Amino acid sequence: MPRPSQLLHPQRDPAPTRPAATVLLLRDGAQGMQVLMTRRSATASFAPGAYVFPGGTIDEGDTQSHAHATRRPSQSDAQLTQAIAAIRESFEELGVLLARHADGQPATAADIATLDRAAPLAPQCAARGLTLAAADVYTLAHWITDRDLPRRFDVPFLVARMPEGQTPVADEAEQFEPVWVRPADALARHAAGQFFMIFPTLRTLERLQAYPDVASVLAACTGEQPLWTSCPRAGWLAGEDARYMEHEAPFGELALVTPDGQQLHHLDWQSRQPVPLLKNVLRLTASNAGFMTGPGTNSYLVGDPRTGYIVIDPGPADAAHIERLWRAAGDQIRYIVCTHSHADHSPGAKPLQALCSDPKPPILGLASRPTARAASQFTPDRELQNNERLALTVTAPEGEITHTLRTVFTPGHAANHVCFVLEEDGLLFSGDHILNGSTTVVDPPDGHMGDYLDSLDRLADICQSDGVQFILPAHGYVLGNAAQVIAQLKQHRLAREAKVLAAMLAAPGGSMDDWVAAAYDDVHPRVWPIAKRSMLAHVEHIRALGAAP
Repeated sequence: MPRPSQLLHPQRDPAPTRPAATVLLLRDGAQGMQVLMTRRSATASFAPGAYVFPGGTIDEGDTQSHAHATRRPSQSDAQLTQAIAAIRESFEELGVLLARHADGQPATAADIATLDRAAPLAPQCAARGLTLAAADVYTLAHWITDRDLPRRFDVPFLVARMPEGQTPVADEAEQFEPVWVRPADALARHAAGQFFMIFPTLRTLERLQAYPDVASVLAACTGEQPLWTSCPRAGWLAGEDARYMEHEAPFGELALVTPDGQQLHHLDWQSRQPVPLLKNVLRLTASNAGFMTGPGTNSYLVGDPRTGYIVIDPGPADAAHIERLWRAAGDQIRYIVCTHSHADHSPGAKPLQALCSDPKPPILGLASRPTARAASQFTPDRELQNNERLALTVTAPEGEITHTLRTVFTPGHAANHVCFVLEEDGLLFSGDHILNGSTTVVDPPDGHMGDYLDSLDRLADICQSDGVQFILPAHGYVLGNAAQVIAQLKQHRLAREAKVLAAMLAAPGGSMDDWVAAAYDDVHPRVWPIAKRSMLAHVEHIRALGAAP
């Protein structure tokens, strides 16, 4: 983890969470599955005016009502309590009752008419021979309110089929305007500004719209584990509130820059100003955005004004970008290092060095290998050694300050590819070996799939040994949960290789065009010309392993 002394913003404790439960009541309609939603009071303390699913805080009575509820054998005590809370809230807010008679028949409108929505539910049901139908309620998802909000909840999103013959009636205090709506229609109305919903509701409906009917949703939830768990993070994009789940590209960057959830970080890509990620890490993105470079090549400045800086990947031969790097470092550059020799990473090294005052900072890295293409030639002032450390150190009133960058040889994307670990803060600068938003191209002869996979294993070991949690790629936002990212990337590569092998075995006399159409059938054909470059690396690796002729 980064040192607290290097965090940009003062640490704080996010507001504590309160246990709650919400339930998506579902029914099948003529045009597809529908979900019951209501509008919250405009004066509500949480999500005022938003369309939501019924639910609320779990109370002590819910825990004490287990004896009055049905239960699946696989349903935990916690899940039972949550289901009871959701049943109670849907009754109090909408007059919908998930309960059964002793013969298994569901509660009817006549049963509901005898009950008081303002009185404790479980005792009333027990007195009338009704049992709360908690066994009919399943866990869909688990949401934890964003760290930046003052009121936070720990909420399972549950699902159940709407009982036949019942009509929702809002309490007109907390909830108004019950409405049945298809998930896709709710999302469209929200986009048009007619149906306001908060982030977890939106993301839940986005996933729910993939299911054709209620039965398919309930079947997906029989494993008793949430299909996803999320505590979103918030930043700013184009001047507006922007929130992201763990799998979305900006999440890791927000976790690094504002770990306690403060909504302070701006996510807009621009090339004119450096973006502080920590006190000792700045990112400046070159203005070379494109299909292969994403938002542009990220150059990083590691260090601070007292220690001086190490520049990682000065980028393309872009005079404006190079001058901005030099100015951002205040002409205090101690080393210039390049992850590899490709044209968007290393050509800026010598022009940047020329701007620097004497003594000139050395340009370090690995020279391009004989397999490199003509446009990827690079000769450093000195070749780095594997595991070599570059240290910036200064004695300050608060003690010695050190920033140490360790070299890790990672051939694969290019034969001379190098990654760097900022040891004191557990950061991995991955160059093009690991990207955010796409997989890197492994292009023979300079690219080698076997080396690439071996290098992934090496980086996975480093994540464990060095406590690395964040990856700073040459393209895209910071990645969080580094070990998981690497594991998923390797799994993706091996799965792709399995598809390439299957294509080769199915058409042993086929061409590369034949194989790419089969092995990359899940990507747009316009990507196939680029995909063929990595596919060739897979083909060579497969043949080297003797798995196909």
